[in-house]
Amino acid sequence: MEAKSQTVLRSENSSASTAAFPIETVRAAFPALTRPSGCIFFDNAAGAQVPLGVLDAVNHHLLECNVQRGGRYVKSREVDEMILRARHSIADLVNARDASEIAFGMNATSFIRLVSLAIGQTLGKRNEIVVTDMDHEANVATWLALERGGANFSWWKMREDGNLHVEDLIPLVSSKTRLVACTVASNAIGSIVDVAAAASVAHASGAELFLDSVHYGPHALIDVQAFECDYLVCSGYKIFGPHMGFLWGRRELLEKLPTFREDFIPDEPPGKIEAGTFVYENVAGMDAAVRYLESLGRSIAGNAGMAKSESRRSALQRAFHAIRVYEESLSLEMLRVLNQCGALIYGLADEDRVGQRVPTLCFNLPNAPPARITEELTKQNIFVRDGHMYSPRLMLRLGLAKESGAVRASLVHYNTVQEVRAFGRALAEIKESC
Repeated sequence: MEAKSQTVLRSENSSASTAAFPIETVRAAFPALTRPSGCIFFDNAAGAQVPLGVLDAVNHHLLECNVQRGGRYVKSREVDEMILRARHSIADLVNARDASEIAFGMNATSFIRLVSLAIGQTLGKRNEIVVTDMDHEANVATWLALERGGANFSWWKMREDGNLHVEDLIPLVSSKTRLVACTVASNAIGSIVDVAAAASVAHASGAELFLDSVHYGPHALIDVQAFECDYLVCSGYKIFGPHMGFLWGRRELLEKLPTFREDFIPDEPPGKIEAGTFVYENVAGMDAAVRYLESLGRSIAGNAGMAKSESRRSALQRAFHAIRVYEESLSLEMLRVLNQCGALIYGLADEDRVGQRVPTLCFNLPNAPPARITEELTKQNIFVRDGHMYSPRLMLRLGLAKESGAVRASLVHYNTVQEVRAFGRALAEIKESC
């Protein structure tokens, strides 16, 4: 009886939070969502749509100041100023201590490789690295590549409940451990990891913590100080920006990293991390994506005067708090429709643990190959993904063949309960035809 009451209460809270979230205003900000095609974007883990402000920022750069930085003329100086603004925006987004700790580049994977190559040159007696079987392969294979240089590896393994537990990390870390590499949220099954606890374990033995925050970034506010991590990577195109990536690192660690740089580049961050020219217009777009999230936070504030005077970080905190609450309602609705269809859900499927996940759900239907499900859903303009989700070791851990894997539906804050229900009806039809 008590459990039933808790379920009803959660359902009522979920409905209230859904009603309070300004979903129509949010969707109106994204041009792709207002097109007449009526597409349902449930493949956001592979890349999210962008708000109009991002498109405007990219266009403005290409039209008005599409030149190289570092020149003495006005347009070049505008590029310098834009990049500096963007560094401060990302610094606010991740709660960096200094904007110089932010480096821009192509994607998260290239930054993981850059750091792994640097650390591989400085292993010494601390030559052990901990990786997980729940991570995106980018945060596994890049580290395993150091084995030929003398690195040894331990595996922090996911439990049957679909998450990593810090108790399992403790015996893996020793005075020989150089680094623990893990995700903040699984890109395949949506589980959120207690990375602050992982940092405590790593630091107690003098090791460092490297975080992949690519999948966490669209769903909750990154806080490198609260995480107490040493490095963190993210991809802008998952956080409503263009295709680009960024790295945050403790400045004192970035200063020590041996990286490739041209002779005229000072041996200090962020320049020493940014080999060559990155895509300026995409950095301008990422700056605009942060400003969109900031604007969302300010619009949600009940006191307009306070909203104008508060810091950007405070506005971002408000935005992501609202996003987290709203997305929990999406997760609950997804769990409901998947259970109604008799789907096998991988990872956290308990409604009472919905706060430990993001609305990314991996599943299979009995007697229905994953590829067929995605193909049938596509016919109804519902976009999901099937396969190994770039996490083949996780698929193996789940007892799935990496060639076929599972189906993944990944939602963000511009998706709706109505879209989830349309997805559920389509899924029920597919099940009926199998």
